[in-house]
Amino acid sequence: MRNEDALLETELYIDGERRTAGNGRTYDLFNPARPDELVGKAAKATIEDVNAAVKSAHTAFPAWSRLSYAERADYLNKVADYLVADQDDVEYRSILFTREHGKIRQETLLEMTRLGDRFRLSASYADRLATDEKISGPPLDTIITRQPRGVAALIVPWNWPLSILGAKLPQALMSGNTVVVKPAENSAMAPALTIQKIAEVLPRGVVNLVTGSSSEIGDPLTTHPLVRYVNFTGSVDVGKHVMKMAADNLTPVTLELGGNDAAIILEDAELSPEAFTKMYLGAFMSSGQICMAIKRMYVHRSIYDDVVDGFTAICEQQVIGDGLLPETTMGPVNNAKQLKVVTDIIDQARAAGSDIKECGQVPDEDLYAKGYFQRPALIYNPDQSLDIVREEQFGPALPIMPFDTEEEAIALANDSNFGLCSSVWTQDPDRAVRLARRIEAGCTFLNNHGPASQDARAPFGGFKDSGISRNLGYEGIIQFQEYQSISSAPGYLF
Repeated sequence: MRNEDALLETELYIDGERRTAGNGRTYDLFNPARPDELVGKAAKATIEDVNAAVKSAHTAFPAWSRLSYAERADYLNKVADYLVADQDDVEYRSILFTREHGKIRQETLLEMTRLGDRFRLSASYADRLATDEKISGPPLDTIITRQPRGVAALIVPWNWPLSILGAKLPQALMSGNTVVVKPAENSAMAPALTIQKIAEVLPRGVVNLVTGSSSEIGDPLTTHPLVRYVNFTGSVDVGKHVMKMAADNLTPVTLELGGNDAAIILEDAELSPEAFTKMYLGAFMSSGQICMAIKRMYVHRSIYDDVVDGFTAICEQQVIGDGLLPETTMGPVNNAKQLKVVTDIIDQARAAGSDIKECGQVPDEDLYAKGYFQRPALIYNPDQSLDIVREEQFGPALPIMPFDTEEEAIALANDSNFGLCSSVWTQDPDRAVRLARRIEAGCTFLNNHGPASQDARAPFGGFKDSGISRNLGYEGIIQFQEYQSISSAPGYLF
């Protein structure tokens, strides 16, 4: 097994080979739990590297797109096998992932293993994808089929890079596209090693990797004339910028942006320790750095105190520290900039007189003071105008607010510029579905929330500022294709 403490330098992967960035440029990545600890260096791609990656994908596209769905499915299943064939390598990448990102080991292992599952799921759609729709005349006989678009640029954020990659990459490949992947700067090394493993299984040029500064290579990638599709996950502001840049070439985009997910907890909700654990994970898994996390909790007034007590008790049990330590249940925020966003939102609520409790156990106060840590902060019944309610905190802070009627709960949930996910907590399934249909969100969970309850067979995406188009499921594959109609006089085709 490799030494996880050794300094690592990751490379680009272009046209079937690892290579350094132009002029040998790199940038440093530090451990967010121990910000003075250099974890490694990642290649810092140039515009010329982006051009080379796109041209490689463009060259590989004709042969890859001509393969049958069954042939591409075979490749995807081989990728899934290869990703976990060497368990020592899985362990190494998982430890590296925790060190560069901060999240606890259980979560990095979840990402590593779930990625292969998503390749297998995309491969399972081969027969369905190969079936054209046929319309018999008169007036015409028509075949409705689809063609892959070409080179797809896949832009992945830092919070759950491998899980989110698994919602884009296998779908793009299964649909017949070739790709250039750009991970986020803040979490690039473990994703780079993983993407390189994927690319090694596939024909030369089908998967290419560039890492580095978004401000330097983001626009050249999204505006490249050979890029025919852009799939971006990240913030609203950057997503809007990506869409503007892509518009110059009329390049279609998928945008999976932020969320301010509302959880509605009705008076008949289960209030067991297991239920409170689900609520906790829905809100604070990965230190709350999940687009589909609970960001606003609305509780029926009749059980408000019970929910506050039960949820607070679960939060008090959490151990905040280095994600590599087995006792840690919540790691640091990924970077100093995001930590300031979270602490500013908490400070604003405190200055407004909100009742706030910071929970959890801190075994190492010195580590906590040096790292990018924030204990789970619960804000009880804050004013609705505060940022903790209006904005996406994207960290371990959560407002808990009472409501009196279903109508009020729906109005509060929908009073947001976001519409990614939501949840309804009740023991009445008919009531749950009835309310879910009224929430303006792309996904509604029942008696659960977040990645642990996501069905990867279903399309995923949001309403309003949470984005456009969908990832995952069958729909996440056909978004990478264009429809084509083939028509003739009646009786000629059928």
